[in-house]
Amino acid sequence: MAEFSHQPVLLQECISGLNIRPEGIYVDGTLGRAGHAREIAARLDGGRLIAIDRDQAALDAAPARFGALLDRVTLVHGNFSHLPSILDTLGVGTVDGILLDLGVSSPQLDDASRGFSYMQDAPLDMRMDRSQSLTAAEVVNVWTEEELREIIGRWGEERYAGRIAAAICRRRQAQEIRTTLELVEVIRSAMPAQALREKQHPAKRTFQALRIAVNDELTAVAQAMDAAIDRLSPGGRLCVISFHSLEDRIVKTAMAQAARGCTCPPEFPVCTCGKKPKVLLKPRKPILPSPAEVGENPRARSAKLRICQRC
Repeated sequence: MAEFSHQPVLLQECISGLNIRPEGIYVDGTLGRAGHAREIAARLDGGRLIAIDRDQAALDAAPARFGALLDRVTLVHGNFSHLPSILDTLGVGTVDGILLDLGVSSPQLDDASRGFSYMQDAPLDMRMDRSQSLTAAEVVNVWTEEELREIIGRWGEERYAGRIAAAICRRRQAQEIRTTLELVEVIRSAMPAQALREKQHPAKRTFQALRIAVNDELTAVAQAMDAAIDRLSPGGRLCVISFHSLEDRIVKTAMAQAARGCTCPPEFPVCTCGKKPKVLLKPRKPILPSPAEVGENPRARSAKLRICQRC
């Protein structure tokens, strides 16, 4: 029963932030191991939880994880960026709360065969939705050196992106790079000695960039933010947990713009655009995990929770 030892990040903060009404309709756009979702469902009485995940394995495991709570849950295989069409298909207009946990779920990280980990050997896959065609192997072996340098530098925030992209292209000319540890070897070979002595694993940033590219994660986050805010009922809450600066910047910007309302230039004496704030930030600053939580769950270290409420 190892799956029940999973520790959902910022659990109590999310439950408090959602301000759950027993009869309300809620969305968990990133079901994963259902740690947050079970707690939401447990607080419903006459309400409904719509649990979405792009990974079919998460949905297959969900009945066992929800147990007797499953009758309060609607499971959906899909991408949270498609929230409007998902809700339309279910005949749902607006909802009372939405939770998005943007981290890669523990089963995906822990299952070596998925290819997300730079610590275990596996085929270069990294697909959250295994029904899609694009894999990390295609990115690594087909995309141009310029494209690789761009994504590793921008999405991995890797200062040696140029060297790593060049090394990948040299290696693949001789032999296709097929597995995660083959790629780790190439990355190590491209980095200077001082970089290899750093505490962080030398492949961490490159693997992050490839995962984002394969799953088009940042586009999905941007689309989901706009859609989620628009589908909240008055007083409804949106809670978003991010784990790196690229995601958090998108979330922060989207919430700030929705809270601002007026888009007139600052020098205008009177508002002419007529736009009103859509949300209130609750609170204005992100909520961070406590030292105790980080001690118990190191994966929570970089987590940030931002919350807004529909006006």
